[in-house]
Amino acid sequence: MKLLDGGCAVVTGAASGIGAAIVDRFVAEGATVIAVDVAAEPLRDAAAGRPAVHPVPGDVSQAETWTLVADLARDEFGRLDALCSNAGYSIHAPAHELSEDDWDRQLAVNLKAAYLGVKACVGLLADNAGAVVLTSSVHAVAGLPGRPAYAAAKGGLCALGRQLAVEYGPRVRVNTVLPGPILTPVWDGVDDEGRRRSAAATAAGRLGRPEEVAAAVAFLASSESSYITGASLLVDGGWTAKKDSA
Repeated sequence: MKLLDGGCAVVTGAASGIGAAIVDRFVAEGATVIAVDVAAEPLRDAAAGRPAVHPVPGDVSQAETWTLVADLARDEFGRLDALCSNAGYSIHAPAHELSEDDWDRQLAVNLKAAYLGVKACVGLLADNAGAVVLTSSVHAVAGLPGRPAYAAAKGGLCALGRQLAVEYGPRVRVNTVLPGPILTPVWDGVDDEGRRRSAAATAAGRLGRPEEVAAAVAFLASSESSYITGASLLVDGGWTAKKDSA
């Protein structure tokens, strides 16, 4: 039996990286996927020739996008079983150099979008005893220079996930995944030495793959995790566990 057989799921940030891997895994597990991304052409390219993937280009920080998504799930598929709020956005700058607009944009895409998604879709999810999975980051629990807004948003997602789990349980389960150094297109500008250092900082001794995060998300979105809610799951190869000093 496939984990999501016959279900309908929403995945944001679906055009590339972890989001694209989640779409692939959900389809492999038998789901129809509403794939959302602000990058319209890459999204359509990723969905081309795949009848189980329905692209919705749009900005997840805008309520109008979520109205389209919820209407599609209700009117076209008659159900919604899983919502994966995965879209992310980051600008590297210390707080004193970060513009207010850049702060607001990062909070909107990374955190506000999750609230908007649940607000629009929770009724449909409750009808099917569905699940929400939020993509946070190890930046929620460890500080790295130049990421104040991103870290604040990702930390907020962990708190939001716990709150939503309490708010909407038992009909809707809500969990959060915290990926570590995962080899996505954001690493394209990192040289071999930078990658080697990041890999060495993990207990696993390597960078992670998007499909490894997708596997965790699929588990949390399925009935296999039926007694897990309000949890934050690290998918970081032991990056947060490893320390090189006493």
